Amino acid sequence: MPRDLPVGNGNVLIAFDRDYLLRELYFPHVGEESHTKGEKFRFGVFVSSQFSWIPDGWSVKREYLEDCLVTNVELVNEKLGLRIVCNDAVDFHENIYIRKLAVENLFEEEREVRLFFCQDFHISGNEIGNTAEFRPRPDGILHYKSDRYFLVGASLQDGTPFNMFATGHKISGLFDGTWKDAEDGVLGGNPIAQGSVDSVIGISLYIKSKSVQKCFYRICCGKNWEEVEALDKLVKKRGHESFLKRTEDYWKLWVNKVPFPEGILPPEAVALYKKSLLIARSQINNCGSIIAGNDSDVMQFNRDTYSYMWPRDGALTANAFDLAGYDVTRSFYEFCNKIIDPEGFFRHKYTPSGSPGSSWHPWVNDKLFRLPIQEDETALVLWALWEHYSIFKDVEFIKPLYKNLIKRSADFMMNYRDLKTGLPLASYDLWEERLGVSAFTVSAVYAGLIAAANFTEKFGELELSKEYREGAALMRGGMDKYLYLEKEKRFARMLHFKADGAVEVDSTLDASLYAVFAFGAYAPDDEKVKNTMDQVYEKLWDPGGGLARYEGDAYYRSEGSKQGNPWFVTTLWIAQYRIAASKNKQDLEKALEIIKWVTSLALPSGVLAEQIHPFTHEPLSVSPLTWSHATYITVIQEYLRKFNRLQK
Repeated sequence: MPRDLPVGNGNVLIAFDRDYLLRELYFPHVGEESHTKGEKFRFGVFVSSQFSWIPDGWSVKREYLEDCLVTNVELVNEKLGLRIVCNDAVDFHENIYIRKLAVENLFEEEREVRLFFCQDFHISGNEIGNTAEFRPRPDGILHYKSDRYFLVGASLQDGTPFNMFATGHKISGLFDGTWKDAEDGVLGGNPIAQGSVDSVIGISLYIKSKSVQKCFYRICCGKNWEEVEALDKLVKKRGHESFLKRTEDYWKLWVNKVPFPEGILPPEAVALYKKSLLIARSQINNCGSIIAGNDSDVMQFNRDTYSYMWPRDGALTANAFDLAGYDVTRSFYEFCNKIIDPEGFFRHKYTPSGSPGSSWHPWVNDKLFRLPIQEDETALVLWALWEHYSIFKDVEFIKPLYKNLIKRSADFMMNYRDLKTGLPLASYDLWEERLGVSAFTVSAVYAGLIAAANFTEKFGELELSKEYREGAALMRGGMDKYLYLEKEKRFARMLHFKADGAVEVDSTLDASLYAVFAFGAYAPDDEKVKNTMDQVYEKLWDPGGGLARYEGDAYYRSEGSKQGNPWFVTTLWIAQYRIAASKNKQDLEKALEIIKWVTSLALPSGVLAEQIHPFTHEPLSVSPLTWSHATYITVIQEYLRKFNRLQK
């Protein structure tokens, strides 16, 4: 189930599913650690002797307030005569999550409405050794384990605290979970539970006919009791509304810092652009790591998540933010400077705090030692860094990265080559499925070496710059000789060089072939590029819209799908090509068609998944996917630049 509404501040990330149930809570890093394991924090209502869990019997409308990471959710239950409008935010500075609830009584008589909030913490990713306890002095329920503390509270607008609570054990054996205690509208008041535990708090509102009352719910996150207690006191002193207002103001200021030109793109496309900036920003840690996606539902398929930083995804996302004029990316490049291997390459993926992540790339393949890397990840960090410098010209920022990140990675790419062909040695492809020499990787390494040549030239190391340019030129020559298929009139996806000198060609049509122009190896109007992209579109475009990754893609493949599910990223690559190759505004219109298609399939909140079902267009796999939003941002920026050039 997609995570429709992520909110966060770079330390805390909270996300809701389509039923408006809190399903993700990460702290102290976005993506690390998960304290819910994807389980539901239930939300229930008791009124007129009837109990209802959200969303049963409720209509749920899920959006954000305009231009900010504050939700605007409407819950309506005609039978119960209630309308609840909720605003959720993680404070932009403090590690506090706040929900405001405006509860409207739609009936004529005054009624008592009881709201119940259930906490199903799996602190640090599991339910072992947790404690849930009522703390009377701050009027809160504390969940803690080791150095992870979560203080939960609720109060009316006048500050009156919640009036019911219970702690207990999760579903196991004879236990259904403490949340069941709420269904009669009263909580038992058990003050402490240990082990595999959950908790519920309840608060009563007395609402007159056709009137509205407000209340607030909060979770303060910290590493010890003193920290969460201080945050709780701060909220009570300043008021919940003040934190919501300042967070709304902050994000509106942030997302509008670069004025968007009027009249060029449809309003819906502009709105999705701003939402993409905000949603992608919610996936970036303050320590610099850019996380691919935080959706625990994917665990049911492979027992792992997307809550890692892939240097490739990170570099492409950083480049999108750089194009948009946001220097939030500096911390990403500094993060890369810290985690790069001493030999000059990046590993498969990293945890949000910078340790090597889980991997399925072996060190031995066919009994031969192989670096378990995707070399495009190393190359694209360097490419993106040069693009960053080209925009911001921040020499003093680049200086401490020059020797360790720039030269070290460039030297690795120069050494990790087949001197006979000029091409890189085999590594895993960007889809993380095949070992070989892929067109995407070669294109990325070419761009990385050009970036290194540009940097070393700027820093006065002209001989070294010349070496890097010569290495890139040889690589481009190798692409012409080995990767371009004269008979098919397009590039091959991958090559396998055998020990006996034979070359095995993988000629599968793959959307990633867009890389041959995207990173500068070839001009977009080169006949080789045109032929390739025309065939990619013809073979992989779905009749219902959108582009599959490659022929016969089986990943999350929907029944009846011809080539595989459409991905937002691959579809937007077609838009990138059309923008790059356009000669006039009529050509540019073809890219606008894709922008409109993507806009039409975003969730109401603006969230873009990794894939969509080819027939129902329902989101599939991880949602939101940072890469999808980053690619949309990139396409919009490239469209604006090309539009302005064609105006002249």
